[in-house]
Amino acid sequence: MKFGQALLRLEQGVLVAALVFATLIPLAEALGRMFGVNPVPGAAAYVQHLTMWLAFAGGLLATREEKHLMLSTAEFLGHGPVKQFARFVSHAVAAATCAVLAYASGLVVAENRATADVLPIGLPTWISECVMPVALALMALRFAWQASDRWGLRLLAAAAIPAVFALSQAQETVSSAPWPFAIAILIAAVLGAPVFTVMGSLALLLFFKDQTPVAAVSLEIYRLIASPTLPAIPLLTAAGYVLAEGQASTRLLRLFRSLFGWLPGGLAVMVAALLAVFTTFTGGSGVTIIALGGLVMPMLLKDRYPESFSMGLVTASGSLGLLFPPSLPVILYAVVASARDMSVPADELYIAGLLPGALMIGLVVAYSMWQGRSAGERQAFVAREVFASAWGAKWEIALPVSVVFLFASGRASMVETAAAALFYAAFVSVVITRDITVTKGLVQALAKSAVLTGAVLILLSAAMGTTSYIVDAQIPDLLLGWVKEHIHSPMVFLLALNVLLLVVGCLVDLFSAIVVLAPLIAPMGAAFGIDPVHLGVIFIANLELGFLTPPVGMNLFLSSSRFGKPLLQVYKDAFPFLIILTIGVLLITYVPAISIGVLELLGRRG
Repeated sequence: MKFGQALLRLEQGVLVAALVFATLIPLAEALGRMFGVNPVPGAAAYVQHLTMWLAFAGGLLATREEKHLMLSTAEFLGHGPVKQFARFVSHAVAAATCAVLAYASGLVVAENRATADVLPIGLPTWISECVMPVALALMALRFAWQASDRWGLRLLAAAAIPAVFALSQAQETVSSAPWPFAIAILIAAVLGAPVFTVMGSLALLLFFKDQTPVAAVSLEIYRLIASPTLPAIPLLTAAGYVLAEGQASTRLLRLFRSLFGWLPGGLAVMVAALLAVFTTFTGGSGVTIIALGGLVMPMLLKDRYPESFSMGLVTASGSLGLLFPPSLPVILYAVVASARDMSVPADELYIAGLLPGALMIGLVVAYSMWQGRSAGERQAFVAREVFASAWGAKWEIALPVSVVFLFASGRASMVETAAAALFYAAFVSVVITRDITVTKGLVQALAKSAVLTGAVLILLSAAMGTTSYIVDAQIPDLLLGWVKEHIHSPMVFLLALNVLLLVVGCLVDLFSAIVVLAPLIAPMGAAFGIDPVHLGVIFIANLELGFLTPPVGMNLFLSSSRFGKPLLQVYKDAFPFLIILTIGVLLITYVPAISIGVLELLGRRG
């Protein structure tokens, strides 16, 4: 037990240290530029390697905490023997995949060792790159250990590792009949295998079928790590988690109550606004429902709001706010779309998402006001209280505004802006508001954020291999040709896209959907003359809606689990909000001025 705790602290310490250095180096660069000096030669290389450590060490910690992203279908398996069997199969596949990826990464490191490249401090780059094979190998062992509580099944899951390597010797058999293996991988995904292992195993299978060395999968990681925007993902996510760790929600609650308490349904309006802002900070709606659901649900019931309405409101509001800065999905979409040579600047996505995000919240607010017209007691609008509560929440309000302003001003890159946001959040929470201390709060918040970003980044790393194969096989061009042949109207294409994203959004988590679909959808949108930024807003808004879509929308399961309600009851409670937000998504899709209009006013469009 003591060894396990020491190992956990070591992993968390490595991740926290990587986040600290990834924050300080870009800040030093930005400040040095103001004074005409270069305080950190080779800063970009350092930040890239730190991001690689955050991806793989974070993925290792996510494996320990069982926080990897997976399909929602696993929730239907219950808790009996079927669930145990599914766990064994999915973890055995995950263990075998990680072992092969570790071997492939080891080949890449060995090849890079021969180049004798060094970081500016003189450290050979291959030493830093060893985090890839080491972390993946340890993840393979952890997945095998977690496959069951019984030693026999654990050893059997571990035996999947040499079995896969033995299978690789029969390359001719696999090449001639890859479909049974692909079907087995997809079954493992349905049973609960992490999506990153599914993407990694599919990439390995596809390259193996074409007799391409498995190292090709790991080589794609360097394309990803070289992205100049990628390090912003862990930094902005950590900034949100740091604010959420303190009393930010309490101060925002007071502000929204003073602003909306006088309206019909004022408490419901306040809940929608609070949960949307909290989701913006954390970048994951699941965190919102779990963290704040228990706070706001009793308030709604005490104010005589119907339980069905309250449940639906909390479930729906947990996915609002994903279009606002500093939301993680916006940055992720910008990174993935740009990898396909589509220009989708993150700052333009943030600006374009302001009105669509406000529209989605506004529709929920309007319905809440109508439903709450006879519920609860209104409080008088008091200007003094509004100003006092706004002053109390000024530090939280300033963060998203500062992110957009600093990056849009051109004075800092996206990564430097993200580093400033994390430093700001930590300084405010520890020094000014004193909600947390360095040892109690800050370290925990950074470690929690590292689990989420590790899960996202390692998924992105694994998906790059599959994406590379898809591009090399010219599958996007084939799909584009088929779409052009059968769909001739941009409006029909957008409708088909709405349906596709709605289905995908209810089956797959937001981050996986972005990683997998954005490289395929972005070229199609360009072929139909759809603005790439507008397409990004449509993409994220549709996936917001997917959180509420039966049968396996993520928020539906989270609310059912958090409040102990039958899943079918949560479906029924959330259905009115699903209809309302569908109207919002259709408006965003077919009225481009809602998103692009703001950019045109700012001179970002012709």
